[in-house]
Amino acid sequence: MKKSTIKAGVYQHYKGAEYWVERVARHSETEEEMVVYQALYGEFGWWVRPKAMFLESVIIDGESIPRFEWIRATIDE
Repeated sequence: MKKSTIKAGVYQHYKGAEYWVERVARHSETEEEMVVYQALYGEFGWWVRPKAMFLESVIIDGESIPRFEWIRATIDE
């Protein structure tokens, strides 16, 4: 199985919001890879999500699309 990588940068959630992906970290107990990311709206909260879930596709109107899609390398573009 090919290992998927996540690069730092701005990603767009399938619902439209943008997030800054900082890095991938490991859960201290399970060693599961977790994506560390920050909302680029509202209170700019920090979040973690399992890498496998971050990379999932979702079905919208019968079409499979990425849950998060990389859109650019920096916040200021």
